[in-house]
Amino acid sequence: MNVRFTSPRALVLALAAAGVIGAVGAGAYTSANAVGTPATVAAATPQLVTMPDFSTITSRNGPAVVNISVTGTVKTSMQGAAGVPGMDPDDPMFEFFRRFQGQGGQRGQQRETPVRGQGSGFIVSADGIILTNAHVVKDASEVTVKLTDRREFRAKVLGSDAKTDIAVLKIDARNLPILALGNTKDLKPGEWVLAIGSPFGFENTVTAGVVSAKGRSLPDDSYVPFIQTDVAINPGNSGGPLLNTRGEVVGINSQIYSRSGGYQGVSFAIPIDVAIQVKDQIVATGKASHARLGVAVQEVNQTFADSFKLDKPEGALVSNVEKGGPADQAGLRSGDVIRKVDGDAIVASGDLPAVIGQKKPGSKVTLDVWRQGERQQFSAKLGDASEKASAVAKNDTPAGGGKLGLALRPLQPQERREAAVDGGLLIEDAGGPAALAGVQAGDVLLAINGTPAKSVEQVREAVNKADKSVALLIQRDGDRIFVPVRIG
Repeated sequence: MNVRFTSPRALVLALAAAGVIGAVGAGAYTSANAVGTPATVAAATPQLVTMPDFSTITSRNGPAVVNISVTGTVKTSMQGAAGVPGMDPDDPMFEFFRRFQGQGGQRGQQRETPVRGQGSGFIVSADGIILTNAHVVKDASEVTVKLTDRREFRAKVLGSDAKTDIAVLKIDARNLPILALGNTKDLKPGEWVLAIGSPFGFENTVTAGVVSAKGRSLPDDSYVPFIQTDVAINPGNSGGPLLNTRGEVVGINSQIYSRSGGYQGVSFAIPIDVAIQVKDQIVATGKASHARLGVAVQEVNQTFADSFKLDKPEGALVSNVEKGGPADQAGLRSGDVIRKVDGDAIVASGDLPAVIGQKKPGSKVTLDVWRQGERQQFSAKLGDASEKASAVAKNDTPAGGGKLGLALRPLQPQERREAAVDGGLLIEDAGGPAALAGVQAGDVLLAINGTPAKSVEQVREAVNKADKSVALLIQRDGDRIFVPVRIG
């Protein structure tokens, strides 16, 4: 006899009726052979989790999501490689157009080229305040907002903040539907989230996924601790809301990681906490301000952790301190590793500018710093990022193994003046592990493991005392960066 069951639940019910397994409860079942009391078995049985009702979330919140159309102009050259944008130099007409434009006197001139764009946004105030991305309305001369009831409004850009990619719009309307705001701190990896927007101009498109991670730092947006999701986000989704299962906004969809220009499973949203802080400043003053510490930092990898005797590779390694800046006045110096800011842990180097950037200029912060194998605390009064932005140094070169492999000599007085340093050693030749780590002849060695490099003998002793690696602070073309060198 052939029996076909239409669903797993039908199979379970049939087995229960035959006495093969026990009775089926609401959303769970147990084996008839289970050992232990019914209460024990029930407690050990995982409960089935139902999917959220995305349709209810969408119908309740969709009317507050808007489509944004932008028109503007950008300046472009009136000639490409041969006077015509995109013309191949091998084209037979190349020389003709080059000479023609030369005679016409238009060489090098620019013209205004119209551009159009689309994005998404959402209403946060019944009187017409709308949040979106700054890049959606960049260079816009006219912004049009379209509601789900098909009404259209000319929008005014109250202000935008490129550092966080947040813009605030205002339309002349009343009694508009609004979205409830959630709390990003309560958001957890693995939690369901929903995006509503206009990918490729398809209005009120709904996509869903889960939170992949929180606090992501991106190279181009170090002021934002991004929420990473696997929600399908495409061009046109920018500025739209990211909602939790309660229908609350937890983020603004902003970027995707893609090698093709389309969705590849890695999307990033700006936390709503950051967006609201920026929005409140823009509504009040027309602009947003961010604090700065005045340091260049880089990542702490395992080699650096070994060099500085850290228990784990976490923190922001200070490679340079701006003279006279907030960090300098607080007493920080190159080689310090910032572990916490006001009690908030700094795990990756990108966490530091993200945390500092959300502070107000002029506010004071307490910094937990690892220096020379000891934990120390410093108090710093933050400056204004609009005056001079902090830099994040990068080092992607691999470390080698074995001995250091450097030929060193003291700097001459004229060389010290040219390099604008008080001391250090000139690297005349680099080989072995140092060369593999990226050290080059002509670099200036300023410190080793956080201790200023004053003599060749001192460096040799530091290398002999080191266990597995050393951290070299070098200066090259006016820039300072730590380089990890594994020696054992």
